[in-house]
Amino acid sequence: MGDVLAGFHAAWEFDSDSVLIRYERGIRTPKLFQALGERRVPLEAIAGVTLTPGRRGTVVLRAEPRPGADPLMEAAAGQLKEGCDPYRLVLPAERETLAEYYADELRGLLSESGKTERYLVSAPEAPLHFKAYDGKASFDGRSVSFRWSWTGASSAKWKAGDQSFPVADLGGVEWRSPEAFEGYLRLLPRDAAAHAPQADQDPASVVFGLGYGPVHESLPFAAAVLAAVRERGPAVPVPVPAPRRDPADIAERIRHLGELHQAGLVTDEEFSSKKAELLAEL
Repeated sequence: MGDVLAGFHAAWEFDSDSVLIRYERGIRTPKLFQALGERRVPLEAIAGVTLTPGRRGTVVLRAEPRPGADPLMEAAAGQLKEGCDPYRLVLPAERETLAEYYADELRGLLSESGKTERYLVSAPEAPLHFKAYDGKASFDGRSVSFRWSWTGASSAKWKAGDQSFPVADLGGVEWRSPEAFEGYLRLLPRDAAAHAPQADQDPASVVFGLGYGPVHESLPFAAAVLAAVRERGPAVPVPVPAPRRDPADIAERIRHLGELHQAGLVTDEEFSSKKAELLAEL
C-alpha cells in the first residue's frame, strides 16, 4: 500500500506485509509511546481491524494483535489503559471515511488467526533498566540483575543479597502494573513453585510504588525479558564474573548496614558476614 495515515500521537505507514507505527514524542503523547519510538507489526501478527467511534469527535482505528504475537501485550496481560494501547490510532471524526478505507484494505490482506507459536513483533532492545521502590533492575540481554536499595528493600531481600538471573534459568515474567495496587515485576523460574512469597519478600521480584517502576520503563523491560526467555537456546550460559563495585558505593552500603546493626535489626553474625561480602566486591 505504501501510504501513511496520521492520527493523534502516532502515524501508521502501510506496507504490503506490515504496518510501521511511528509514535510522536510530544509532551501530550503517552510516555509508553515515546519509549517505544516505532514498531513494525507484520500482517501475520494481526488478527483483525476495527473502526469505532471515539471520544470528543474522534474515531479509533485499532489493529487486534493475535494472542502470543507481541511480547509487550503478553507482558501487559490486559492491564494497559485504553489511552496507552499501542495498537490504537485516534483520528478526527472527519477522517472516518479515510480510516474505513485503510481498515478495509488491511482486512483484505489478513489471512492468519489464533495463537502464534512465536513472537512476531520485536521486543524493546536491551540494555534496559529502571528504578523500583526497593532496588534497581537491569537487563543486558543475557541476564536480569536486581540491586537492592538499603532504604527500600525488605530484610529478606538484603539478607539474600543482590540477585542475578540468567535468561536460561527463567520460565517467564509476571508484571503487575504500577498503576494498580501493589504493582511489581516478578521473574518466574523455569520450574515455577506452586506458591511464591509476596513480592516485597521475594528476591526474584522488585516492587513498584509512587514514581517507581512506571509503565513506560517497567513494561518494555518485562517484554524484553519475556522475549529473551522464549528465544533462549539450549546451551548452558557461561558464568560471567561480577563487575567490581564503586568503592564509594560499597562504603555507603556498609554505613547503612552499620545503622541497621546499631538499631538491633541485624545480628553481630549477620553484620560481619554481610560486611565481608561487600568488602569482597572491591
